[in-house]
Amino acid sequence: MKETVQNLEESYKDILKTFLNRKSEQGLYKAQQFSKILLEHQISPEELVSVHRAVLEELYPSVQEEVLDSFDLLLEVMMGYGLAYREHQSLRDRQLELESEIDVAANMQQTLLPEVVPNVESLDIGVISVPANKMSGDYYNYIQDDRGCIGLAIADIIGKGVPAALCMSMIKYAMDSLPEQRLQPGQLLESLNRVVEHNVDDSMFITMMYGSYDPHTHEFRYSGAGHEPGFFYNAKADQFHELYAKGLVLGVSRKTKFREYHMQVNAGDFIIFLSDGVTECRIGDDFIEREEIIQLIRKYMHLSAQRLVESVYHELAKLQGFQLKDDFTLMILRRNV
Repeated sequence: MKETVQNLEESYKDILKTFLNRKSEQGLYKAQQFSKILLEHQISPEELVSVHRAVLEELYPSVQEEVLDSFDLLLEVMMGYGLAYREHQSLRDRQLELESEIDVAANMQQTLLPEVVPNVESLDIGVISVPANKMSGDYYNYIQDDRGCIGLAIADIIGKGVPAALCMSMIKYAMDSLPEQRLQPGQLLESLNRVVEHNVDDSMFITMMYGSYDPHTHEFRYSGAGHEPGFFYNAKADQFHELYAKGLVLGVSRKTKFREYHMQVNAGDFIIFLSDGVTECRIGDDFIEREEIIQLIRKYMHLSAQRLVESVYHELAKLQGFQLKDDFTLMILRRNV
């Protein structure tokens, strides 16, 4: 290290001497290049001040004592600055490392979501899910069994970031591992509840709604676990009804039972699942009303299910200046015939 400092001192002496004699742009350029060498060798600001003083004394032995004394003061300042700067650099490097890890986790999280929507002749399905930040606490999924029944799931992990992503992966693989006879809504939530209660910290909870649509009978069965109520649109009556399902959030009690609801779905009817990021959109200090969500859906219900959810999202995001306060997930299942 001592030899390195001596070599740097010689280089700096040449740069300083050249600049003081010529005061050229070339000298300033060499100084900029020299700063990169200092960083490479991890030379602190206070060390450079000491080098500058030593070089100045060597080049100008008659330099005033007051000038040299001023470098003692500068040295003290730079020692404090150097410590703070190195700490800042360390924190910055750590932050960049964490952001890189979060980017990887966010990309992995996307692989947990279904890539394609089930293709059922009598159904039109649309979904949009937009995280408020890099990591999302919302989760959705489709399940299609051997009979062609479509399972529709939406969940909200109470928490953000990497812990929410880990919970999301647990929910997905727990659902994937369930046998078909456990895919009925009430039974499915009971199975997932035991998984969550056993594996998730007491500080975290998961709300969820799960429904199963039978394309042969056009019956929709669903259960809820403390999740934001969705909507059911009755085309014949041209009315929206709240899709409410009473149930405790997942992970509170291992013995929780979940009531199962059912309804007949006729041509033109559709089912809406959503997260609280939809109903809790803020316009200034006020939350949007659920009736306003219905009005937006009515405005675009002539479109396909996918264009409908995208249009509703765009309107609500625009009202918030495209700064989401919470994760946004909206799903629609509509019977065509």
